[in-house]
Amino acid sequence: MSYRILLVEDEENLRSTLRLNLEMEGYEVTEAKDGKIAFSTFRTAHFDLIILDVMLPEMDGYTVCQKIRLENTEVPIIFLTAKGAGDERIHGLKLGADDYLAKPFNLEELLLRVSKLVKRKNQVPEKRIENQNYKFGNCEINFLTFDVIGRDGERHGLPKREIQLLKLLVDRKNEVVSREDILRTVWEYDVYPSTRTIDNYIVSFRKYFEENPREPKHFFSVRGVGYKFVE
Repeated sequence: MSYRILLVEDEENLRSTLRLNLEMEGYEVTEAKDGKIAFSTFRTAHFDLIILDVMLPEMDGYTVCQKIRLENTEVPIIFLTAKGAGDERIHGLKLGADDYLAKPFNLEELLLRVSKLVKRKNQVPEKRIENQNYKFGNCEINFLTFDVIGRDGERHGLPKREIQLLKLLVDRKNEVVSREDILRTVWEYDVYPSTRTIDNYIVSFRKYFEENPREPKHFFSVRGVGYKFVE
């Protein structure tokens, strides 16, 4: 079986070298030279692993990672980047990456990490399915079926974009997520609605999940900054 890898790197020489070596290991490689192309390519095909640079044209790697994780929590992602500081690594892993390798790197080490991740994914193809169901208090969110059970015990079906916004807030629990980050991650990169749209979604979440929507305990607005979910 040939595993498929999406290689996202804007430096042409490095991209060609990595592709050659990955193909010599038996992988099928698809290239992308910027973040917008990478995300578009990801949505049109199945991949067993993504190698993702951070400093990319059009859309940075962190944003690409967040957008992928809103739609797919299983595909392994390796960040490959010159940003190797500890706080950068932590940030990348918190966004959902499985591994983080700083440039300059040892090619053999990269190939070993790739091999480990693709084998782990395919040995247990549904290892993360439990993460598709999130519970807090008497409420429940199913990110797979787009259903939620509110504080009243009733089941409601939500549109995909509302579920993606919920997932972003839950994934970054206890953190303030800026409006700009939400618009860049949840909406298409070139299509920004007004921030009033997000406000309306937050009002809906409070209606579903809060005992008293006027005195929220889970979904908070931080004036002039963004929004926060607290369990």
